Amino acid sequence: MISRALAFALLVPAALAAQRPTTAADVQRILAPLADDSMAGRMTASPGEAKAARFIAGEMQRFGLRPAGDSGWFQRVPLAAVPLAQPRRGRTERLVLTKSFVERDTFPAERRRTAVNVVGLLEGSDAQLKGEYVLITAHFDHVGIGAAVNGDSIYNGADDDASGVTTALEIARQLAAGPAPKRSVLFALWTGEEMGMLGTRWFIDHPVVPFGQIVANLEIEMIGRPDSLAGGAGKAWLTGFERSNMGEQLAAAGIPIVADKRPEQNFFERSDNIALARRGIVAHTLSTFNLHADYHRPSDDLRGMDLEHMAAVINAAARATRVLADGPKPAWKPGGQPAERAPRP
Repeated sequence: MISRALAFALLVPAALAAQRPTTAADVQRILAPLADDSMAGRMTASPGEAKAARFIAGEMQRFGLRPAGDSGWFQRVPLAAVPLAQPRRGRTERLVLTKSFVERDTFPAERRRTAVNVVGLLEGSDAQLKGEYVLITAHFDHVGIGAAVNGDSIYNGADDDASGVTTALEIARQLAAGPAPKRSVLFALWTGEEMGMLGTRWFIDHPVVPFGQIVANLEIEMIGRPDSLAGGAGKAWLTGFERSNMGEQLAAAGIPIVADKRPEQNFFERSDNIALARRGIVAHTLSTFNLHADYHRPSDDLRGMDLEHMAAVINAAARATRVLADGPKPAWKPGGQPAERAPRP
């Protein structure tokens, strides 16, 4: 007798038949605008990030998702700019998440900021399961404009994490064009990851769907180049693979995914998934980061991206989303869920 997971895996190809796979041209169409100099490095709460948010919302609308924010496609996030006692990396202030917009408005007007998460929903088809949600995420902010390196001061963030945003949007296109998944799929593109996971933290306290009904989170972070330790082009790794059965479930469906080969880097706790995992959601990050030297440098731009590799990983991620939306719910293994941290002051 075959297992339930394997039996489901055998059905996945039929469900995907109507989905047009992502091509390198599809990747270029989304990635190039997000990583363009006109976005000015997508610093949190900056005009460049707001421009990126509008672009992302336009793509969600184009693909047929439903707006799921408090302001259409946008979930507003209240921030305040606090002066630094000593300048850091050329910056004189840092952004903090306030408890509410009322609290934000206690700051001087010139220090009030608003950023947004961009949120779209693909409703599930199963009468019982559509009230459960698979959360697909990536952060669209980056570090903005900084110290010039070889005459370039715009930190485009093509890999970090325009590549993940491109993946999330292409997953949305594929799923919206194919048979509706059984569970609903919520796509959330976060603001403020580089500033301390500000957008994710706000979402956790102000979820746009019932938080307890989110059954899994797949974050996509830095898939722009192949990783030799994952097996090369088209292959990816999952952070915290050993903590839950999600990775095993995806691998059983034939998805080219392996465990994170660099546990010493602690990648499981270095992306937005960790904030969700600490609250109980089975949440992992999919990546192919090969520790390239362009990380957080102006040279992380479109020229370094391997579009064919990205297309292959995106297609695998779309299949993974279908598995999570139609198959058994993933679960933490004993001791796998990270402990919750005390609230930040």
